[in-house]
Amino acid sequence: MSERYHQSEQMLERALKTIPLGTQTFSKSKTQYPQGAAPFYVVRGQGSRVWDLDGNEYIDFVNGLASITLGYNDPDVTAAVQEQLTQGVIFSLPHPIEVLVAEKMVEMIPCAQKVRFGKNGSDVTAAAIRLARAYTGRDHIAACGYHGWQDWYIGATSRNLGVPEATRALTHMFRYNNIESLHEIFKTYPGQVAAVILEPMNNTYPQHNFLEAVKDLAHHHGALLIFDEIITGFRYANGGAQELFGVTPDLATFGKGMANGYPVSAVVGRADIMKLCEEAFFSFTFGGEALSLAAAYAAMNKLQKYPVLSTIHERGSQLVTRVQEIILKHDVGHIFAISGHPSWTFLAIKEVIPYSAMQIKTLFLQEIFKRGVITIGTHNLSYAHSKQDIEQLANIYDELFLMIKKAIDEETLEKKLEVKPLELLFKLR
Repeated sequence: MSERYHQSEQMLERALKTIPLGTQTFSKSKTQYPQGAAPFYVVRGQGSRVWDLDGNEYIDFVNGLASITLGYNDPDVTAAVQEQLTQGVIFSLPHPIEVLVAEKMVEMIPCAQKVRFGKNGSDVTAAAIRLARAYTGRDHIAACGYHGWQDWYIGATSRNLGVPEATRALTHMFRYNNIESLHEIFKTYPGQVAAVILEPMNNTYPQHNFLEAVKDLAHHHGALLIFDEIITGFRYANGGAQELFGVTPDLATFGKGMANGYPVSAVVGRADIMKLCEEAFFSFTFGGEALSLAAAYAAMNKLQKYPVLSTIHERGSQLVTRVQEIILKHDVGHIFAISGHPSWTFLAIKEVIPYSAMQIKTLFLQEIFKRGVITIGTHNLSYAHSKQDIEQLANIYDELFLMIKKAIDEETLEKKLEVKPLELLFKLR
């Protein structure tokens, strides 16, 4: 066992006896972090920083898989939750906080006329699909990007174990910024597509009016347009990517930063479609859980009151500029690249013969964790990240990019690895 991560590794061994993968979330599991060279458990967060089970401190650029937009333990959100806790968490009738949060979302989000809550992103993307099928009377779905664990979507991916073939046959993937790939789905299934669902952006900006073209094509064929804004919502703009890019979908889903890490999500959209929630069953005990809704209300109010997203954008732009400078400085464009919106950027690590991308990534993670940074290849920024945090990360990249280049050039990378390389099991995007 590693001395630095001794308690984390002991806890992982213990967890694996009762929990598959040792955790509830694939993206937090040992499939993503090199065992023996990474922390596996975090016990506390404050602002931009977290502390692992062994007491090591990190600047966190994962931020609860992009669910933390204000920073860990934000005082306004924490105060709202503490106040609600004194009143209660869940009741036999709805709490008024449901109405307040729904009204706030209608106020902030262009497509939102009515709102229903879930707990996870998968809850509400599945709800949006059911609503689209109910509204159109059709079964097939055109999808682009990642949309959660539910059968309707995951069946169309390589992680389709346990999904009936009949379900798998109803979802068809198209490529981002490739309108022809969506045309092909409509040609193959004329009059059968209920909805087109996509993340309005992940690591690539829409080109050639792609989002407008998707909307026009969907509506031309009688299908609904759904934006999965689980990550882009309350991150790209207060009203999500639909506000940023000026394209209003029929339905949209939100989660992640909606409540600064508390478990709540929402499907929103046109009133005539959302009304079908009264018939197309979407109901569960904890849908109106009051602590998370209190957190959401506080978080959304803070987004409106303070320059949260403009500050995140500024920090992210600072990081993109610094990373691009470092890539040029060390001539490592064949190894590293950065892309995405400033609030959610992706550090791509490429294959360089004789090494796979996963071998290089494992060395990168091994070394960056030692230097007090948590990342798995994305920069999910929060309002709590300071200019100094960004500069500290850039200085670490300056050191690591050169070290990794030398290891590749001298073919010593395998010798530098202290653990078994990671394997690519499932690519989300």
